[in-house]
Amino acid sequence: EKDTELHDKINRETARVGWDELERHFAQGNVIYVSETLDLIDVAVRISHDDKESITRWMSEGKIAKVSDVQAQSWAAGEVGLWASVVHPFILVQPDKKQIN
Repeated sequence: EKDTELHDKINRETARVGWDELERHFAQGNVIYVSETLDLIDVAVRISHDDKESITRWMSEGKIAKVSDVQAQSWAAGEVGLWASVVHPFILVQPDKKQIN
């Protein structure tokens, strides 16, 4: 039940943002890229629970990582919509799936 409550809370607090709203956090090293192949809310819940096994696996697969300079420059230059979810101290971001194709 608590997982459902946490999932719902994170879902309510997840929003679309522009890269300009995240640049300050990126400079502090707190913005984490989440692959479009993963569910952003599920990743946020697992990070909240400190699920090291899943996090380590996703990192080794390149599915979650600190946002790179190249990604940041690309997102700053374009009109890319991002979904963001805060799991203190991190902000998880995922490009809008509709804009990828």
